[in-house]
Amino acid sequence: MMWHRDKGRQRKTPRILALANQKGGVGKTTTAINLGTALAAIGQRVLIIDLDPQGNASTGLGIPNTVEARTPSTLEVLTGDATVRQARIPTGIADMSIIPAQIDLTAMETGADKLSGRNFRLRDALKAHFADPENDDIRPDYVLIDCPPSLNILTVNALAAADAVIVPLQCEFFAMEGLGLLVDTIDQVREQLNPALTIQGVILTMHDQRNTLSHQVEENVREFLGQKVYSTIIPRNVRLSEAPSFGKPALLYDHKCPGSKAYIEFASELIKRECGLAAA
Repeated sequence: MMWHRDKGRQRKTPRILALANQKGGVGKTTTAINLGTALAAIGQRVLIIDLDPQGNASTGLGIPNTVEARTPSTLEVLTGDATVRQARIPTGIADMSIIPAQIDLTAMETGADKLSGRNFRLRDALKAHFADPENDDIRPDYVLIDCPPSLNILTVNALAAADAVIVPLQCEFFAMEGLGLLVDTIDQVREQLNPALTIQGVILTMHDQRNTLSHQVEENVREFLGQKVYSTIIPRNVRLSEAPSFGKPALLYDHKCPGSKAYIEFASELIKRECGLAAA
């Protein structure tokens, strides 16, 4: 974790990680929810930003899908009608909060051209929040941005705001094709909007130990990206799929299931990788 001094005391600079993949159904939201829960369980303060108009991360953390419960939302943060502090709400999990999303977030896709600095709305909102000493009491260690399953203005905002990208990658036939497109997009964002952006890592999801294709995809991805691919693999697991319908992360729904154990292992691996980056 990076640190800087402010008026004689140390203040953390939160680490901002975008979970992105333009393909849907690859485990972005499941990873955001359960990684966040695992990080909070080991004492890290986490803020999840639901940047998907479907609002699945909000639903998966028990936030009712009503206008009242989700206003202000990420849309108001992006348009400047609410601050990060005003929009964040507790999740019922100690040390983890969320800025919820609802379907009106789709307005950003059609109306963003009317906003100044349209690619940097999220970055600027977070910078303003972190720069204000009044927000030190809720300053997170990690910000996890759950991106929509498309390479639109919302995803661009996430990549422009992030320090690094975590790529959940489903172990299926078209995985490599989608990964190549995402890597190209990250390269473009790095060149045009965010020179410091990196790929923190690729996490393989929905891996079926009995399926030869899953092993082939794993082998191909590791050959393509080497050490960028996490050692941890998230298995295909019914309990992971069931948990969101109860408004709970799998780690609370069934902490002993293989999926939960894998996400705990993933959080540990991520922390070690982050420590290595900080020491470099």
